[in-house]
Amino acid sequence: MNQERLMKVLLSPLVSEKSTRIADANSQYVFRVLPDASKPEIRKAVELMFDVKVKGVQVTNVRGKVKRFGQSIGKRADWKKAYVTLAEGHDIDFMGAD
Repeated sequence: MNQERLMKVLLSPLVSEKSTRIADANSQYVFRVLPDASKPEIRKAVELMFDVKVKGVQVTNVRGKVKRFGQSIGKRADWKKAYVTLAEGHDIDFMGAD
């Protein structure tokens, strides 16, 4: 896997009440990733970008919701979410607070 591809795999971290709760409890972090990203790619991308050791990766495909825009019906895009479990003693700080 080339480094250029790995830098594009992670689209953004998902920071919500649920993701914060599982980060505190299980040392798991949630990322929005490319729809064609594989588990090994996600693992290497997180290790490369955050300099941590990844214990495991779980992925889920999120289906876009069907929404109405006035009289027309539209659909949000499907996307992929990755739950990344870090090894003992590793941590990612998205806020950058000291």
